[in-house]
Amino acid sequence: MWSATVERIPGREKLALGLGLTAIIALSWAYTVWLAVDMRTVGAHHHHAATAQLGGLFLMWTVMMIAMMLPTALPMLTMYARMHRGRWADRSAVLPTSLFLLGYALAWTVFSGAASFLQLWLERSALATSPMGVLESRGAAGILLVLAGAFQLSPLKNVCLTQCRTPLTFLMTAWREGRAGAVAMGLHHGLFCIGCCWALMALLFVAGVMNLLWMGAITVYMAIEKIAPGGKALARWGGVALILAGTATLLYRG
Repeated sequence: MWSATVERIPGREKLALGLGLTAIIALSWAYTVWLAVDMRTVGAHHHHAATAQLGGLFLMWTVMMIAMMLPTALPMLTMYARMHRGRWADRSAVLPTSLFLLGYALAWTVFSGAASFLQLWLERSALATSPMGVLESRGAAGILLVLAGAFQLSPLKNVCLTQCRTPLTFLMTAWREGRAGAVAMGLHHGLFCIGCCWALMALLFVAGVMNLLWMGAITVYMAIEKIAPGGKALARWGGVALILAGTATLLYRG
């Protein structure tokens, strides 16, 4: 085990990384908002062949995951760049950090593929509306809320959230050398991130996959969970709230 050295990122590299990450986040949200506002674009996929519809859903989910998850990964990316600088003071951290981000995005791209298949199946089975992907059954929505809440209280959630909340610890234990190592580390962290947030992402099927207010609220909630001092407590309280909301949904007869 090596001793980690954390250095400040030089001004030019910090500017390059900051502008690049900001541009990716802004463009991802801009595309997502455009899809949500112009529902005709999304709805058109419903009349195409299954493969064409799946392609549209996959693109939608992939961009949406980048828009929602990248802001929550900024502390990890920043720490990786600083540790890379600490190990190689004469090497730029821009490319390695970009490769780390590539691995992270790859993990969420795989998740997006699974979510796309799930949404297509729900729509084709008439279990969810198209193109919003909202569950038609109040009972199914209630069960999903309860399950998401239960996961928030689970040991697995705590383990994954801990990895997301402690960038330095994760990087010290998972460090790999080279460009391939940077991608592998990003993928590794992305898997922990999926383990932490998949249930919250599943809640999009309750209020609508393209519900901008719901997306924004989940993004802020996840960021607080992963970054704020009281993030773990928020996760537990959020779990209780989801279980209560799911129970109320199941019992409501109106």
